[in-house]
Amino acid sequence: IIPWNGPLGSQWWLIGAVLASGCTVVLKPAEDASLSVLRTVELLHEAGVPPGVVNVVTGRGSVAGAALARHPDVDRIAFTGSTETGRKIIEASTVNIKKLQLELGGKSPDIIFADSDLDRAVEGAAMGVFANSGQICFAGTRVFVQREIVKEFCERVAIFAKSIRVGHSLDPNSQLGPLISSAQLEKVMSYVQIGADEGAKLVCGGERLRGSLAEGYFVSPTVFTNVHNEMRIAREEIFGPVLSVIPFDTVEEAIALGNDTEYGLGGAVWTRDISKALRVVKGIHTGVMWVNCYGLIDPLVGFGGTKLSGYGAKGGRAHLDTYLYSKCVYINT
Repeated sequence: IIPWNGPLGSQWWLIGAVLASGCTVVLKPAEDASLSVLRTVELLHEAGVPPGVVNVVTGRGSVAGAALARHPDVDRIAFTGSTETGRKIIEASTVNIKKLQLELGGKSPDIIFADSDLDRAVEGAAMGVFANSGQICFAGTRVFVQREIVKEFCERVAIFAKSIRVGHSLDPNSQLGPLISSAQLEKVMSYVQIGADEGAKLVCGGERLRGSLAEGYFVSPTVFTNVHNEMRIAREEIFGPVLSVIPFDTVEEAIALGNDTEYGLGGAVWTRDISKALRVVKGIHTGVMWVNCYGLIDPLVGFGGTKLSGYGAKGGRAHLDTYLYSKCVYINT
């Protein structure tokens, strides 16, 4: 059951393991983004994949997805989506004790120390939020910045955010496209208002783009400062291009703040001190950490979640193993 924010890539995490293990798969794409999945399966059939190996069921998640989760002939569910829906899939899996791999919500910490290379950290942290218009489960939307560089960081990240070209997805000059739907646009804009109401300072963005983009669901890259970890914009998954800057003083405080969330999917640390970086990597309770970069994923290594971000391997040998069962055979001759 794959999400709407990256259907073309998401399906290959599943199809690759299925074809390698000799299993069959039923793909359930999101109702907002089914066409690339349907076309891929058409191409696989044209390439010689036998009928019945890779299948597609479209429809609303509350109908098609729920039916797959409950069906006794489905032995494994791989799901990417909300934590709320993940809980429902866990409940449905008890029908036949299905194997589960769940990649759920996230509110990942991105920790920037004063000794970091700010030229790299500003752009890296910004695109750790703004890439795909913020519609990425492990987006580093909580940006913790050491207090002595907060002002400089905010100034520089605002300049960078304003330089990003937002436009039509098929325009080669565009760097960011639209949000998926009017409902998602309304959700993101509501959080912009929530942030302002909670006392956060809007540094830049926070607007629905007009002019030639008025009929689309375009939001300008948004930066909030004066954010603290108890605000809703720092605790709830927005799934839009909204970056919250939260100050910290010490390594210990950064780790404590980073872990102060119900999620545990991604995270990063920026510093020139490798010992400090490894302290943070070890201390943050999450499925994947990056050092002086953000969002790099290698399917051979894979990643997974902790806490309410889910469980089960996605990528790597462990991912393939979840499609198989162990059988012990003892022979006495």
